[in-house]
Amino acid sequence: MSTTRMPGISLVTATAIVVANMIGTGVFTSLGFQVGPLPSGFVIMMLWVVGGICAFCGAVCYGELAAAMPRSGGEYHYLTQIFSPAAGFLAGWLSATVGFAAPIALAAMAFGKYFSGALPWANPEVLSHGIVIAMLLVHLIGVNVGAKFQNVATWLKVLLIVVFIAAGMMMPHPQTISFLPIAGDAARMTSPAFAVSLVFVMYAYTGWNAVTYIVGEVKNPGRNIPLSVAIGTLIVSVLYVGLNAIFLRAAPMSELAGKVDVGHKAADHIFGAQGGHLMALLISGGLISAISAMTWVGPRVMMAMGEDVKLLEPLGKKNASGVPWVAMIAQTVIVMALLHSGKFEKVLTYVQFSLTLSSFLTVLGVMVLRFTQPELPRPYRAWGYPFTPLIFMAVSLWMMWHIMHSNPVESLAGLGTILLGLIIFVISPRTPRTA
Repeated sequence: MSTTRMPGISLVTATAIVVANMIGTGVFTSLGFQVGPLPSGFVIMMLWVVGGICAFCGAVCYGELAAAMPRSGGEYHYLTQIFSPAAGFLAGWLSATVGFAAPIALAAMAFGKYFSGALPWANPEVLSHGIVIAMLLVHLIGVNVGAKFQNVATWLKVLLIVVFIAAGMMMPHPQTISFLPIAGDAARMTSPAFAVSLVFVMYAYTGWNAVTYIVGEVKNPGRNIPLSVAIGTLIVSVLYVGLNAIFLRAAPMSELAGKVDVGHKAADHIFGAQGGHLMALLISGGLISAISAMTWVGPRVMMAMGEDVKLLEPLGKKNASGVPWVAMIAQTVIVMALLHSGKFEKVLTYVQFSLTLSSFLTVLGVMVLRFTQPELPRPYRAWGYPFTPLIFMAVSLWMMWHIMHSNPVESLAGLGTILLGLIIFVISPRTPRTA
């Protein structure tokens, strides 16, 4: 089965997809669980800087693979080509089942909560389900319509965050906090608390590889994919560091400690009584672009698997606009089930180990491919090689060890999901590809 390339997705849209997938609930919620055990402005900033460096290292590696092997599917396609069809299928299985659906459900529920916080008369559950259906309809229309919506929603979110950062910098009575190193910071940065916090920070950075799932729809992927993942990751890293600095500058650590709605707390100090409503609208507006991006990207993994695996062949079907409509509806059904179950936070926890393993193997694949296929045309080569993949893999290994140690039940459940995918792979024949 040959693949068709949709020519309409530009560098700007591809970058918007990366930014939209990355900026979700994580950056607005995790600081409250960091300031208690790590009461240092310098250490907190270093958390987000280290997270950004690791994400950037992964992004440039994915950029090399996307340019060398331009087909939609992300890890599914790369691991299939580098290691084996089984490895690729398992990576795709994780992405297709919960890798995108669970974050969409989480973002949708957060959207309902924050929007109803600004407008108390609104029902959060209705809003959560409504935004999922609305994004499905937008992206079923066609790639060009989805691209235009994604651009507007994403850059509006970035603009709102920049405005919030600027307002925080100009507030007349900020908190007394220093972002320079203080006594004890070296010990804090090597402590278990730093390790725990970095896991949550890396979750906030998740999504830097999003555009690699839709390579087949990007114009000039050899150039635009590497640029979009690098530029998008750098933009988000700067925004994350700036936003967390403003949170600390606006509200005392004692008030932020243990709180999920740190953005709300900071906005109260910056804007006064109406600050909470403004921040709630900012976050809910930002979550729309995240839900939109994942609604667009996730089904492309299912589509690629449907083109290769006979049992999943219906997922490869496209409508007249080139949209994988069966896969998109299937993903939405999973999202709705997670919303109704109310237990998708546990799904995110148990799948985190497996998704980190998938990213680790993909970045390892860059080094393997350099050795096994040195003659492969590479329109883009990972910047900083071999240090960038080594840095990413070292941090990923450290995180996986920590996740397994602190959440053994959820980690084993994630491995169980992989085993189920392996069973499906074994019993289903592959569909031969002609291109």
